[in-house]
Amino acid sequence: MITDNEASEEVKSVFDQARTPHGTLDNVMRIHGLRPDTMLGHLHLYRSVLHSNDLTLAISFLEVIASYVSSLNQCDYSFTHHWHNAEKLIDNIQLSNSVYGAIKKDNFEGLFEVKELALLKYAKKLTLSIQNMEKNDVEKLRVIGIIDGEILEVNQVVAYFNYSNRLLNGLGVSTSGDVVGFYSGSDEC
Repeated sequence: MITDNEASEEVKSVFDQARTPHGTLDNVMRIHGLRPDTMLGHLHLYRSVLHSNDLTLAISFLEVIASYVSSLNQCDYSFTHHWHNAEKLIDNIQLSNSVYGAIKKDNFEGLFEVKELALLKYAKKLTLSIQNMEKNDVEKLRVIGIIDGEILEVNQVVAYFNYSNRLLNGLGVSTSGDVVGFYSGSDEC
């Protein structure tokens, strides 16, 4: 990974666009230092998936999806960052401890409503059994009242984290030096 001191002016400019609200550059972005165009693409995709003003599902639930996908993929980097975000957004220690346990046990019964349970099941299948996905998977979500925009939001979070988890695990990226989590206290996205 290229440090700020090693970066060319062009790369420094891209680094600055990718800095967190804390002013730091997370390793998930820094890893693109040799190919700054991919960093810009990654940054745009990430922000559109989790920080768009057009999202209709609760960001706390989308962070749970992100954490769940990262747990299924055994990506400690993304799980660490996004579980921290989910925990902050849930803002209830007892509930967040229960959700954490559910992610680790892969059993969400009793914690979420039918809609969220169906979306978590969809996220798992899309992550672990992509070859078995069928049009009917989406139809089943619609039947229980999940609208297309909500399905798309979960689909995009799942797709993004499968990409990011593979990037991170494939290159051996760790959280060393990162400020973990997007939200700190009352920060907004």
